[in-house]
Amino acid sequence: QVQLVESGGGLVQAGGSLRLSCTFSGRTLRYIAWFRQTPGAEREFVAALNWNARYTYYADSVKGRFTISRDNAGNTAHLQMNSLKPDDTAVYYCAGDTGIILSNIRYAAHYDYWGQGTQVTVSS
Repeated sequence: QVQLVESGGGLVQAGGSLRLSCTFSGRTLRYIAWFRQTPGAEREFVAALNWNARYTYYADSVKGRFTISRDNAGNTAHLQMNSLKPDDTAVYYCAGDTGIILSNIRYAAHYDYWGQGTQVTVSS
């Protein structure tokens, strides 16, 4: 079993920055990802990281503004969010999986493990 614990988030003005962190325990993940969700909507892919190879993948909506990374040691991933916009307001979830393949990393249904979610609010 894998547990993911998120931290960070909060309220920021448009144009500002926030950093989310996700620490996992239990097993080594193949991919760790961030999704976000607004009320009434499905979870939306934001970014993913291949844990060992460190390849990164982004949604077009955040490319160039967000960066997913990991600590060199330990089991923590980060999502650095810059140039935030009101449209980035959502609950952000960390997700992980031990067997997911590349073609499925953008789809929430393929992740077995999830964090509790953290609210990010960007004011205009």
